[in-house]
Amino acid sequence: MTIFTNVEDLRQQSKRILPRMLFDFVDGGSYDEATLRRNESDFDSLHLRQRVMVDTSGKRLGRTVLGHAYDLPVGISPIGMGGFYYPDGEVVGLAAAETWNVPFTLSTLSICSLEQLRESTERPFWFQLYVMKDRAFTESLIQRAEQAGCSALVLTVDLPISGQRHRDIKNGLSVPLRFSGTHMLDVMRRHRWWRRQLRAKSKSFGNLTDMASAKDSKLMGLAQWCASQYDPSLSWADVSWVRRLWKGKLIVKGVLNSDDARHAIDSGCDAVIVSNHGGRQLDGARSTISSLRSIATAVNRQVPVLLDGGIRSGQDIIRALALGADFCMMGRPYVYALAVDGPKGLDTLFTILRNELEVCMALMGIRDLSEVDASCLDNPDHFSR
Repeated sequence: MTIFTNVEDLRQQSKRILPRMLFDFVDGGSYDEATLRRNESDFDSLHLRQRVMVDTSGKRLGRTVLGHAYDLPVGISPIGMGGFYYPDGEVVGLAAAETWNVPFTLSTLSICSLEQLRESTERPFWFQLYVMKDRAFTESLIQRAEQAGCSALVLTVDLPISGQRHRDIKNGLSVPLRFSGTHMLDVMRRHRWWRRQLRAKSKSFGNLTDMASAKDSKLMGLAQWCASQYDPSLSWADVSWVRRLWKGKLIVKGVLNSDDARHAIDSGCDAVIVSNHGGRQLDGARSTISSLRSIATAVNRQVPVLLDGGIRSGQDIIRALALGADFCMMGRPYVYALAVDGPKGLDTLFTILRNELEVCMALMGIRDLSEVDASCLDNPDHFSR
């Protein structure tokens, strides 16, 4: 029996289970992966302030964001191709989010569709949206999200063009998955993965299949069609356009500086997510945690500020809250856990994070997460230098 004590244990086990091309897709970043590395390492430079002889019994780990009270201050980020990591992966992820009472975000590039998730539960979930060149199709996705009862739309604004990811190119990643002889040898060694994937109901982009089939499937695959839809002409006017179409909560994801945070608020968003796309776009950009405090200061509590990128532990969550985040999101840890053992893997992940939070709070003299602020760090001004 494998014992998992932290997120890195889940990562290492997922690496053993998954075909290399799938592991590298979720694990890798763009170009030299400098920003990807900083997303994690910059958390370590923030020193937690230990406090002793403080009564921390009856700790409260919950956090409220966008009017909903969650049991943990961290939710599941949108991850493309989740159903390739575990059969019906997005449905499984939503079920885990419901069990643990945390938010779940479905990616536009998910394997399971909006409708499949709606059929699996009555719990509202969030939907992540890309504004594509085909605005009519983008509008149809917004309408489908509304019909599926999504409680928030997460508009990703940092993908006008895709950053080059060397690992994916070298691995020959494609969607639908196509295996060369080298790939097949690797896959056959990953018998745990391919045997369970045989029972997967969905094997392509569930939210895009109808559109791509109608227009372009004879010319190119779904991945190529999707890549052709990234739009370098995107502007804040497009955010305002989405705001007019979407009547629910609107979250703008991909903010990395205070000017863009103010633009997002002026465009009508209800929350911003500090994110650099997990280090998968502009390599050389700042890490999320090093950008957080200036953005939170600029926002000045007009809307909630969420952080997505680099969270690997309960200690990281405390650090993010201390620098001004109202809530945190995580992508890679979710996929690692999903790939390890589906529902059981996700239960292990959230158990690890909850236990880390509880121990961290006790040793820092924190009873309620609402108490967390810059005073919980010995060097809160570290990234101001």
